[in-house]
Amino acid sequence: MLFSNNINIGIVFLCIIFFNNNAEASRCLFVSSYHQGYEWADGIEEGVKKILKNYCELKQINMNTKHFKDEAYKIQKGKEIKEFIEQWKPDVVIAADDNASKYLVVPYFLNSDIPFVFCGVNWTVAEYGYPAVNITGMIEVSPVQEIFEKIQAIIPNAKQGDYIGVDTLTEQKSFERFNKIAKRFSLMLRKRLAKTQSEWSEFYKGAQKKDFLILGTKSGIEDWNDEIAYQVVLKFGRKFSITDYEWMTQFAVLGLTKIPQEQGEWAAKSALEILNGTPPNLIPIIPNQHWDMIINDQLLSNVNVNVPEYILLNSKKVNVR
Repeated sequence: MLFSNNINIGIVFLCIIFFNNNAEASRCLFVSSYHQGYEWADGIEEGVKKILKNYCELKQINMNTKHFKDEAYKIQKGKEIKEFIEQWKPDVVIAADDNASKYLVVPYFLNSDIPFVFCGVNWTVAEYGYPAVNITGMIEVSPVQEIFEKIQAIIPNAKQGDYIGVDTLTEQKSFERFNKIAKRFSLMLRKRLAKTQSEWSEFYKGAQKKDFLILGTKSGIEDWNDEIAYQVVLKFGRKFSITDYEWMTQFAVLGLTKIPQEQGEWAAKSALEILNGTPPNLIPIIPNQHWDMIINDQLLSNVNVNVPEYILLNSKKVNVR
């Protein structure tokens, strides 16, 4: 029996050595649609590096499409990264968020020999032609149904609200999904997508005539200042607000927020599976599975609503200034 156990331990040890050596010799490329310093992108990067840091040679390229939004730039950036991939020849590529798929994966690598793992693609992958033989990934979805259930629980007589976000592809897609679900709850949702902070502030003030506000992201507004936005919210915010972005909970009463690290970790673990021999198309495409509930007590005190006790008890507290 002792001899048999030693053999089994030895086999497991050799398998670990083989996998680690194989992975360490592998090249992993992480392509972010955005830039370092953007909270969502930083969270995905954190998740990717946490899993891959000891298993492969990891390089990162940031497309920076929040700062540079024109179509010509995005097309050129996709071409540049395509040329880098052809030169460096990574064994697997992780492509985070929509623009990496739209301007890199789809034009150049759909059904190619290079395996790709996407993450952070909003709501659906149908427009990109996924699934494909060389592609798997995690879709980014918000708990929209749950958000409207919370609105209904907190404001039973609500009839109309505003969605306030940024004039970007991501926020356009988000509004469309929120609006679709709002209709199921017999709610009217108005779209308000800002290009500047002053426009965002005016949208926020105007939304006080509605029953509730849904806050999309601030990312993409170049002149954004948190302190200015916070003062606007403190002075004018008298209606219930909710968001699905963690970094917007300082401006909202309640948050049901996605966790970017989940996207990065899942993508990185899938990349390791691929390096270990699993074909990408045998790894199912799935949506994210988790989110946090966060309450902002300071803003709640300015709003005349009764939040059910189960929400208060199960919510984290936002860091108030």
